Amino acid sequence: MVTRDWLADLLPSPPAVVIDIGAGTGRDAGAFAAAGYEVIAIEPSSGMRVEAERRHPSPRIRWLTDSLPGLTTASRAGLAADVVLLSAVWQHVAPTDRPRAFRKMVSLLRSGGLLAMTLRHGPDDGRGGYPVTLAEVETLARDHGMQVVRTVASPDLQGRSDVSWTAMVLRLPDDGTGALPLLRHLIL
Repeated sequence: MVTRDWLADLLPSPPAVVIDIGAGTGRDAGAFAAAGYEVIAIEPSSGMRVEAERRHPSPRIRWLTDSLPGLTTASRAGLAADVVLLSAVWQHVAPTDRPRAFRKMVSLLRSGGLLAMTLRHGPDDGRGGYPVTLAEVETLARDHGMQVVRTVASPDLQGRSDVSWTAMVLRLPDDGTGALPLLRHLIL
């Protein structure tokens, strides 16, 4: 099963569609696929993607080359997901690009869908990180009509004393008609 305790009880039943943005070596994509979900794993690094496909050769995973803030390939493909996961990625998105990136992620969600993300707090690890705040994501969520369902603070699993994490789950409301995504696109 998916190893995200802060998320597991909120997930829709398989075979719901999960988009894993910044899938890296496929740890989460592989776990979701093994649990019966249909996964679209998005990774901009060809090296990481090749390694991920080697580690997780599942027919339930579709690999795409794409990246934030534009998600051009995903947007053009007309993808729609029940869950969009962004794990250990948001700190790599420049603050000036975050409103666009957030809008693009929300546009991939079906009515009632979840956006699950982790926020890394602490110094840059040398890979081009920027500070993140819970308040910033809450504001972006509110601006896009999303509800904050859960926030969970945790220490760093690698034991770094200067790094901590906040996991967030946001929900796009379901108006019961399935028309909310169309209306949202027209309004935004």
